[in-house]
Amino acid sequence: MRSRSNSGVRLDGYARLVQRTILCYQNPVTGLLSAGKDHKDAWVRDNIYSILAVWGLGMAYRKNADRDEDKAKAYELEQNVVKLMRGLLQCMMRQVDKVEKFKRTQSTKDCLHAKYNSATCATVVGDDQWGHLQVDATSLYLLFLAQMTASGLRIIFTLDEVTFIQNLVFYIEAAYKVADYGIWERGDKTNQGIPELNASSVGMAKAALEAIDELDLFGAHGGHKSVIHVLPDEVEHCQSILYSMLPRASTSKEIDAGLLSIISYPAFAVEDLNLVNETKSEIISKLQGRYGCCRFLRDGYKTPREDPSRLHYDPAELKLFENIECEWPVFWTYFLIDGVFNEDKIQVQEYREALEGILIREKNGIVLMPELYAVPPEKVDEEYENPHSVDRVPVGKLPHLWGQSLYVLSCLLAEGFLAAGEIDPLNRRFSTGFKPDVVVQVTVLAESNQIKNLLQDHGINVQSIADIHPLRVQPARILSNLYTMLGRNKNMKLSGRPHRHIGVLGTSKLYVIRNQIFAFTPQFTDQHHFYLALDNQMIVEMLKTELAYLTSCWRMTGRPTLTFPITHTMLVDDGTDIHPAVLGTIRKLEDGYFGGARVKIGKLSEFLTTSFHTYLSFLDPDCDVKLFDDPDEGRNSPDSEYGGYPADFCEKESQDELDQYINDILQSTALKSYLPPTSKTANQPPVFSANHSTEEILSIMAKTKGLEVPAVSMSLPTKVLNTHRKSLNLVDNPHLFETKDCENVLHLPKDAHGDLDCRRLVEQLKECPTLHDQADILYILHILKGADWDTELDGQYGVTVHCLLNELYRKAGLNQEWGLIRYISGILKKRVEVLAEACTDLLSHHKQLTVGLPPEPREKIITTPLPPEELTDLIYEASGQDISIAVLTQEIIMYLAMYVRSQPSLFMEMLRLRIGLIIQVMATELARSLKCSGEEASESLMNLSPFDMKNLLHHILSGKEFGVERSLRPVDSSSSSPAISIHEMGHSGATKTERSGITKLKSELKQRGSTPSSPTSTSPTGSSGDTSWGDRKGQWLRRRRLDGAINRVPVGFYEKVWKILQKCHGLSIDGYVLPSSTTREMTPCEIKFAVHVESVLNHVPQPEYRQLLVEAILVLTFLSDIEVNSIGGIIHVDRIVHMANDLFLQELKSFGAAGSILEKDVATGICHFFYDSAPSGAYGTMTYLTKAIIIYLHDFLPSTGCAMQ
Repeated sequence: MRSRSNSGVRLDGYARLVQRTILCYQNPVTGLLSAGKDHKDAWVRDNIYSILAVWGLGMAYRKNADRDEDKAKAYELEQNVVKLMRGLLQCMMRQVDKVEKFKRTQSTKDCLHAKYNSATCATVVGDDQWGHLQVDATSLYLLFLAQMTASGLRIIFTLDEVTFIQNLVFYIEAAYKVADYGIWERGDKTNQGIPELNASSVGMAKAALEAIDELDLFGAHGGHKSVIHVLPDEVEHCQSILYSMLPRASTSKEIDAGLLSIISYPAFAVEDLNLVNETKSEIISKLQGRYGCCRFLRDGYKTPREDPSRLHYDPAELKLFENIECEWPVFWTYFLIDGVFNEDKIQVQEYREALEGILIREKNGIVLMPELYAVPPEKVDEEYENPHSVDRVPVGKLPHLWGQSLYVLSCLLAEGFLAAGEIDPLNRRFSTGFKPDVVVQVTVLAESNQIKNLLQDHGINVQSIADIHPLRVQPARILSNLYTMLGRNKNMKLSGRPHRHIGVLGTSKLYVIRNQIFAFTPQFTDQHHFYLALDNQMIVEMLKTELAYLTSCWRMTGRPTLTFPITHTMLVDDGTDIHPAVLGTIRKLEDGYFGGARVKIGKLSEFLTTSFHTYLSFLDPDCDVKLFDDPDEGRNSPDSEYGGYPADFCEKESQDELDQYINDILQSTALKSYLPPTSKTANQPPVFSANHSTEEILSIMAKTKGLEVPAVSMSLPTKVLNTHRKSLNLVDNPHLFETKDCENVLHLPKDAHGDLDCRRLVEQLKECPTLHDQADILYILHILKGADWDTELDGQYGVTVHCLLNELYRKAGLNQEWGLIRYISGILKKRVEVLAEACTDLLSHHKQLTVGLPPEPREKIITTPLPPEELTDLIYEASGQDISIAVLTQEIIMYLAMYVRSQPSLFMEMLRLRIGLIIQVMATELARSLKCSGEEASESLMNLSPFDMKNLLHHILSGKEFGVERSLRPVDSSSSSPAISIHEMGHSGATKTERSGITKLKSELKQRGSTPSSPTSTSPTGSSGDTSWGDRKGQWLRRRRLDGAINRVPVGFYEKVWKILQKCHGLSIDGYVLPSSTTREMTPCEIKFAVHVESVLNHVPQPEYRQLLVEAILVLTFLSDIEVNSIGGIIHVDRIVHMANDLFLQELKSFGAAGSILEKDVATGICHFFYDSAPSGAYGTMTYLTKAIIIYLHDFLPSTGCAMQ
């Protein structure tokens, strides 16, 4: 018999350790590991971590085999791993109905359980008796399933199991918007069972999705059917959310040691090395102690101050746990493994020595890893005084299997038995490595030969969709529909992927479906859904954004291929030429650079070899997926209307089931034309004379239905037939509606009973002079009769109101009448197809949203992602009667989401985005720049093209000065909108004429002879004495109004407020108190604390007043740095602002000012001139606020002279 080599002896030692400390807990029937001798529960996360040592040891034996028994030992250990992974699979497959439900609801009641019975695989506690929703545990399972399969283990046996795993992918792919209980099963750290979005869950999900994408679960023995598909856009969502959160762990935890598993082994989810290092140093500086790391700040688990008799903590009790949190040695094993992966020998040495000092050794030479080290109860006070000075004692499970396993794994790595690549066969560890530049391939395709010829006239050669046969091109919504077939399984009642739209990463791959190659055009070119795609400048803008996004986010092999269709809507109005914006774009693409992205333009056939191909084999004829299993299938996709690319249809004879299915979706409602053209005969009286207000129309309609006239609740006049009726006014005070003379009664036809005659109304459609009037008639019919009422126009049946509205929408689109387009979108309740995603993007970047105008009962706050229908309903409800506001709200959410993805820096120091206020400020800005009334400005706002609207929003967010001009192009007679162009201003205008034009426009706010009017009041005054303000008048008022509306605060503001609250009993703001007790629950950098401060500030309705309060608090915070223990009881911030205002007025009067300069704002009593003063300088607001604070806090400040400069 050969003698045992030294390494063989060491390995046998580890095998004995693993057998006695880990495998002795493995159930022989299910393969699950119970948590301890007396604990029969098996936690999913702990089981996976605990088996890693066994997996590693098996590979070490296989690699260092001295004799045949070693190979047998390796096989035996590997089968233990397979048995455990299959045991967990059994547990989860028994809950298949939950996986199916969760895809739709994402509710904590419909999720997989976090722990199971180790002997039976059954559940242990009820759905609502435990924090079961832990996305990171399910993700960890998928991550290691992928890694272990790649290392050669065969864990998945049948195709049914493959579809189940595919559905687990759908289960975790929405991790970026799912608030869960996280790695510690607690959710919010008050331990009251409140779920929150956790960086550790999002990161683990991202890693799992990347690892399992395109992986064959049958290993080397599989084919196309056992491959898992992941949509790349979902991964990218997780990544951007993760980046926006780190180094924070969640809203209530400013840092968490559990993040080590995300930034290093096993997930390696973060690609930005600086962010990895920043997070790591935060953990070391805030959480590391002498025995390991705390899980997070103020963690009460197993501390002597914790009351074990109850589950939850009282919020104010969290302060008790500060500095005595238990320290967990398991985190040092993460640091050790991290050191091995980074080849940092010093780090490895340091943590190995540290671990040796805290492991517990038994007589037989077995070393055990304790769960945690706690402060002994009698030494608590000593530890409070001098943190990290007291010797701690081991508490909790011994051994802690998770820690024990990672300890063994780290030893095997450190001693060279395993190489880093062996426990990471999918090479996740290279995620922070160098990435080559991405070149985006762009194919421009003409929709028809006519467009192809028009482009040739300009010297641009492109193929038409018919030319590229046998390659196929389809819109993105077809791909969304095809993907709903993925993961369907009748035996397990699994329905496949939920119908979600597919992002630009998904449409930039080529797809092989039934041996045909398909390219898909990106979502933003699809005009069906929402009117943004009707604006060619907007399409160009979106193309720019998407190209930049592809350049930064493309991770797959090959190059991304973007198919850009030139459709008939990209022609100028009369269809004789291509729209200049589109032409310019194609020219720029030919240069090789566009919007900061490197591009290569060419034919689709040239790109076949360099593109990434995905095989959608689940659509093959021999699979059990039926495209038409249900007669209604394919017709119920929410977004099918007219039009795909007709040139792509195959000949009828050769059509297989797939082509039929595609055509079915495309043609499910092909549009036909019914509406009569607008009549140009001027002698007929218009249906509604223009001076009719909407309330009259509403009240007539209400009376015909026998209803009460709707009570008007919004402070905006809520009028329904919007823009061209000049009813909407976002700026001025609402004027009460006065009844008009009787002679102007509407020409609404009545029938014999005096009710409204709807049939005659239909006839009047033919006599309308404008599209607007047709829209009004259709709206009345829509309200009275509903969308499906058959108008029987011209004696045809089946012509419903809905049909006609859709057609009118298309006509308005061709004429680019944006006010009308928004109006009809509102009547049809169209919703941005990506509204829910846009909203989620903003929320997961830690921005809360409100819709509707303040104050609160009307302003609705959105703090968690909502399903699309619910979100749309909430927006319509918050907008009151005004459908245009509802549509505009959706549009603005959409733009904000585009900016939060592409320019996150615009949103620095903003926590809550109040859409209603933003719309109000946009209107105010237009009124200011165009020197027009509020009504005109509101109308101009509604008539802005989407491109201009997006620009205006950008200017407001960035706080840049901008000019608005009425453009000089002749306004087309059919369009009722004033043409307006928005442009940025440098320090001086671009040309001399423009400069003088802007100067005039930069209205000295003498508009209607009023001083700067806040949205809440207008005060007419004499305009004398204003001239001295010159060009800059109103500048600071405007800045304050903008910052207040978008809730921007100075950098580090919330941490400073926290410090101030430590020194007083609370701050009173506009009657609401922010008590100092909040600091006992929350730490300074917590988002939860910031949101709390924010919600108190948001009770102030006037944005400019809110901003002054913020400035006052900022001056107060300078006090927190001086050596004063207390600055009194409750500090009334309003009083300080008013004192400063009085001091300001006294000084003005002493200079002999009089008249309009002293004018006060009616609502707040603050002088307008004070609102408009710069913060700094001898007469700046800061000077007066500081003086006011010194007077206010006189008794508490040190008496040795004034400490403030």
